[in-house]
Order: sequence, then C-alpha cells, then structure tokens
Amino acid sequence: MAIQPVLVAVAAALTPVVALAEPTGWHRYAVPETGAVVDIPNAIFTEDAGKPEQAYGRRFLTPDGRANLTVQSVPNDAGDSPATFLASKNPPSNIVYQKITPRFFVVSGFRKEYIWYNRCNFADRYINCVLINYPAAEKREWDSVVTRISNTLAAR
Repeated sequence: MAIQPVLVAVAAALTPVVALAEPTGWHRYAVPETGAVVDIPNAIFTEDAGKPEQAYGRRFLTPDGRANLTVQSVPNDAGDSPATFLASKNPPSNIVYQKITPRFFVVSGFRKEYIWYNRCNFADRYINCVLINYPAAEKREWDSVVTRISNTLAAR
C-alpha cells in the first residue's frame, strides 16, 4: 500500500516532461502591430501573461508557471545592428552560447536553476525577439521546443 502514493507522485512529477517531449500541436502567433510571427506549442504555453514592457507582443506561461515565453517586436529607429543592439542591453557576462550575424543574434545562459534563451531577428523597422526561460533540469526535454520556436521566428 505504501508504494502506491510514491508511484502517483512520480507519475505526477513526470507529466509535464512528457507533454514537452511531444507537443500535440502548434499555432502561429502574430504580433498584430508588426506582423512578426512565430510557432508556439498549444499544450505548453497556455497562459496569457499580458504584453511585454516597452514592446509590442505577448508573454505566455506554462500552466504551472515554471517556464515563460515572450514574443516581442521593438522599433529599431536607430538602425542598430545585432551586435550593437545586444551590446546596448548589457548582456550578462555568463553567456554560455552566443551567435551574432548581420541579421540576428542568439544568446543563452544559466540564471540560478533556469536556462534563458534570447533570439532577435532584425527586419526593416523592427527587432523581433523570442525570450524563453525554462528549468535547466529539463533541458533535454526543452531542446526541440526551443529550436522550433527559434527557427520559426520571422517577419511577415
């Protein structure tokens, strides 16, 4: 009898990871003001967390709040390059991954028990970004989700 509660607890703890491993569907989110688009997994980011500060777009949360996604567009009135814009944001010194090209940048690192991931694509007048924070302990389960979100970010 004592084993059953343990099995229920283990099964409950694994449920979010299983949902991450194979999201059942995706939808395309578009920033209404700018036309930036990105694919978002239906079963993972289900909670609307409102608009981002000082940008167009939307913030999303997992039902349990353990991860979040921000899709945003920022005006690029100064015509900043990816390298210039990133430097102006004073990124943390503990960046683990960084790639900067003439059209986008990607940076990622650890903050406490979380991984943060930012990708920004540079379109004509806007910088379109996805910012994702998720538990580092679930990195393997999140890898394909983060990759698809990142690779589908585009301007319309």
